[in-house]
Amino acid sequence: MYWDEAFDFTGRLDFLTNCIRKTKGDITRRLCTAAEITFYFTSLFGKEARDVNYLKPNKNCNLTYWPSGCEPGWGCSTSPNEKVVLDDSKRMPTRTEDCQPCCEGFFCPQGLTCMIPCPLGSYCPLAKLNQTTGICDPYNYQIPPGQLNHTCGSADTWADVGSSELFCPPGSYCPSPILKNPCTSGHYCLMGSTAQTSCYKLTTCKPNTANQNLRAYGIILIVVLTTLLLIIVNCSDQVLSVRERRAAKSREVAARQARETAQARERWKHATEVAKKGAIGLQQQLSRKFSRQKSKSQSQSEHALLPSVPPIPSASGQSSTDAKANKKDSSNLTKMMQSIDDNPNSPEGFNLKIGDKNIKKSVPPKGKQLHTNSQIFKYAYGQIEKEKALQQEHKNLTFSGVISMATDTDIKTRPVIEIAFKDLTLTLKGKNRHLLRSITGKFTPGRVSAVMGPSGAGKTTFLSALAGKVSGCSMKGSILINGKNESIHSYKKIIGFVPQDDVVHGDLTVEENLLFSARCRLSADMPKADKVLVIERVIEALGLQAVRDSLVGTVEKRGISGGQRKRVNVGLEMVMEPSLLILDEPTTGLDSSSSQLLLKALRREALEGVNISAVVHQPSYALFKMFDELILLAKGGFTVYHGSVKKVEDYFSAFGIVVPEHITPPDHYIDILEGIIKPNSSVSFEQLPVKWMLHNGYPVPPDLLHLCDGLETTSNSEQSFAGESRVTSADIQNAGDLSNRRTPGVARQYRYFLGRAGKQRLREAKLIATDYVILLIAGACLGTLSNVDDETFGSKGYTFTVIAISLLCKIAALRSFSLDKLHYWRESAAGMSSLAYFLSKDTVDHFNTFIKPLFYLSMFYFFNNPRSSFMDNYVVLLCLVYCVTGIAYIFAIYLDPSPAQLWSVLFPVVLTLVATQEQQSGFVKVIGNLCYPKWAIEALIIANAERYSGVWVITRCHSLMSTGYNLGHWTLCLELLILTGILSRFVAYFMLVTFQKK
Repeated sequence: MYWDEAFDFTGRLDFLTNCIRKTKGDITRRLCTAAEITFYFTSLFGKEARDVNYLKPNKNCNLTYWPSGCEPGWGCSTSPNEKVVLDDSKRMPTRTEDCQPCCEGFFCPQGLTCMIPCPLGSYCPLAKLNQTTGICDPYNYQIPPGQLNHTCGSADTWADVGSSELFCPPGSYCPSPILKNPCTSGHYCLMGSTAQTSCYKLTTCKPNTANQNLRAYGIILIVVLTTLLLIIVNCSDQVLSVRERRAAKSREVAARQARETAQARERWKHATEVAKKGAIGLQQQLSRKFSRQKSKSQSQSEHALLPSVPPIPSASGQSSTDAKANKKDSSNLTKMMQSIDDNPNSPEGFNLKIGDKNIKKSVPPKGKQLHTNSQIFKYAYGQIEKEKALQQEHKNLTFSGVISMATDTDIKTRPVIEIAFKDLTLTLKGKNRHLLRSITGKFTPGRVSAVMGPSGAGKTTFLSALAGKVSGCSMKGSILINGKNESIHSYKKIIGFVPQDDVVHGDLTVEENLLFSARCRLSADMPKADKVLVIERVIEALGLQAVRDSLVGTVEKRGISGGQRKRVNVGLEMVMEPSLLILDEPTTGLDSSSSQLLLKALRREALEGVNISAVVHQPSYALFKMFDELILLAKGGFTVYHGSVKKVEDYFSAFGIVVPEHITPPDHYIDILEGIIKPNSSVSFEQLPVKWMLHNGYPVPPDLLHLCDGLETTSNSEQSFAGESRVTSADIQNAGDLSNRRTPGVARQYRYFLGRAGKQRLREAKLIATDYVILLIAGACLGTLSNVDDETFGSKGYTFTVIAISLLCKIAALRSFSLDKLHYWRESAAGMSSLAYFLSKDTVDHFNTFIKPLFYLSMFYFFNNPRSSFMDNYVVLLCLVYCVTGIAYIFAIYLDPSPAQLWSVLFPVVLTLVATQEQQSGFVKVIGNLCYPKWAIEALIIANAERYSGVWVITRCHSLMSTGYNLGHWTLCLELLILTGILSRFVAYFMLVTFQKK
């Protein structure tokens, strides 16, 4: 096919007509047969060829016989009696008669006596003898000495561009091998052109222009892309801001209406009570004066008196002036309250039922669904105001109880989780070091328990062991869930674990963090309005109303305060309505008021039946008294006390440890356990764990028996653990879901993750813009420094391109997973979908996959100006970016940030050097063929080489053969790049779910 393109002379046979006239019709006896052409090109590309003029000896030209037709530019004819078959590829005819210069438009190689047509894109005029140098211009061969009748002939060789003079010169075009025309104004002509090409409108092409300058289009593309990105960033930021403002306005209006509604309800209730009291008194007076026959008219007069009852001032203490100013609103509210009393099942009636099993019952009646944000906020704030009002009357009731009383319906509370543990011991694997020793007790629902002790006592380890989050340790003892031998992982959907570090997304607002956690972890059947209600409760309970629309912030970017960030960290678990809530140092870094606010919120959760336990350091006395239970641990992981906070002082004072004045009990006990204070009793601090064991009748480990001397052995009844068994890793691995909560599926979570990742990416606009600027600079530099070499088809520039794109895109792709590892570990441990998380990150990165090649090529392509089309280069770079992004995911997930960056730099450089090494051994060649840079470079070079046809066929074949590339492999190279990207993503996802932080 490619040879047909090189010799398709349709409509360009003028040189053939001239040759027939010159040779008097025997041109067919002078043309090379298929066997001679095969002989020529085999010798040209053979290993024995020392230069382009070397041909093996043959039957017509050899050491014994060398006619003049064997000289360059000359040829001979066959005898009239010999039959010439041009497509005979086996026999070379005898051609030694009537030797003369070859016709113009043909070339006659040295060592052959036949003529070969010059290919398209060549210029093959008859040579002229340069009297000064003795060279036949323009072909640089000499006339053989001693042959006076020998003259210059036509062209002598067709080879690479650097070794042949057949190529039509740049700035001119050659429609046939014997015609050369200069390029006119407004056109350009590359080397080897058969026609002139029109220049683009924004380029200036003077006569004899070899190539057009496309830099103006590069600048235009940069401006368009930059403008588009600025529009996207600004508009998206504006959209987010508008949505936040609308939501804030809806919240404010809903909150104001809810307060006014509650106030109006209180006024109406109070007025009704006063009217009823007045009516009863009036009826008693009238009954003594009038007969029973007039009781009916009395009843009518009582009803007539009700509207005349004066309004009762509101609880907020509004003045009469305010009441007059809001007369119209008050009348509207009165009408609304009358409608509420008449229709208690309306959306204003606050019919809410908390609990996963009753979600469907809580949906408003058909025809009254809540659709808009304003309606949802109105519903949520109305519920909150109703709960507040009822809580004032029934302070000890839970939210569920309050609403149940308001609606007169029975509801089910959250499922309860009781954790009982006996003789719990934790030992480091491979070492005889105990982290916890013989801990026995239980955490009951509806109680707030504090775990305290000196540093190194194993407080965090203890709670992590109960939550099933420890590894690298061997665990002994019994852990029962609700009295059964069940794994804690079976209830992970209703268990909240607040880590010590504030693992919160800094590039999201407070409300966005809480909303995402609620969406992914609450029941999938819960209506959106009820989820908003849960979020609003948590925000109000934690005192985050003022910063709900503020970014949390990071180390580099200032956001909310540290105390507020800590409360958001706790709120992420509260919004999922857990049955068990474990907190690791939730009050660390908080002031006294913030700590009390947090504890009040936790106690409110405990009223819902939530089992709450927390590690606490140095609480104030008021904060300490807010806890129900206390576990005091000593160094080595021993229990010193486990019981009610109210009884802890009585227990220690029984054997002489009395808390001094102005010192909180836990601080005094911890100082004793640290050895800072010596107790004024017969019990030393080393004996306190043993004292607790003996007090409760627990068995004492053998290595602690020597501490029993002098201690009383009175004991209480030992706690019962029916069905006790030891905890094994197999129980954890084979745990099924017993939480009875159906959270959103992968598809729905993917939508939530995608929305979050999109917001995060939009808020990284400056960082992304920096990446694009670097790509622009790299494209301009490489496009300018590595001009296209026609002999190698721009392989140097493409090699640098593959390295630059791989390096820059890999480093940028590392940010997708390297910076979010802690957040992912927390979310996956809470039961969120790892697949949805991974796919959302990859989906958002597809934007860069499509845009980054455009930015790079907008400079490289228009500065380098290769013959391949812009689209061909874009498609190859698109596949390359997709491939290297997947490889970067592997580095980001498996390695720490610093090693991942180092590997992202070294990996593409090393693979490119291996793939482009010229002299390769068998093993290195196999490795090179498996490297993705080899496929990318081959695809780029093939796309460029396909634009070289006609006279370029020899150059193209020689270049591709030397590098091992194949013109038919362009699609295969793209498929391999895409396949590598897909496989690397599978590997990255496998590592994401397998190699978790232990």
